[in-house]
Amino acid sequence: MTNSILLPLLGGALIGLSASLLLWANGRVAGISGIVGSVLAPIRGDVAWRLVFFGGLLTGGLLLVWLRPGAFGAPASLGSSGIALLAAAGLLVGFGSRLGNGCTSGHGICGISRGSVRSIVATLTFMATGALTVFLARHVF
Repeated sequence: MTNSILLPLLGGALIGLSASLLLWANGRVAGISGIVGSVLAPIRGDVAWRLVFFGGLLTGGLLLVWLRPGAFGAPASLGSSGIALLAAAGLLVGFGSRLGNGCTSGHGICGISRGSVRSIVATLTFMATGALTVFLARHVF
């Protein structure tokens, strides 16, 4: 019971600390879609920190899989329709991030903490859309 509360609290605090550290040390917002998107369409002299940030994200995930293999649950077995659905979902997430000028990390963590009304609206839209998607996936389709 204690771990079910403390570990998410610790994770949230670490995410907030890392986003604050990036803003304080580098003057950058920790919006993952913007960071990764700019690596794919690089601006000269603005790529190294993005690669280091993205590498840190990947390394953290790989370390967690190595140290606690069950943390992500059992891997899903996807058929060809599951892979197509996964690819379509990924494209929709990318499209939504571009449409909303950011993703949940940029708006939800950094934008809301800076009091941005646009980020609050975007995050509420993300959450409502996610809840609707889960409802439709579990009860309609």
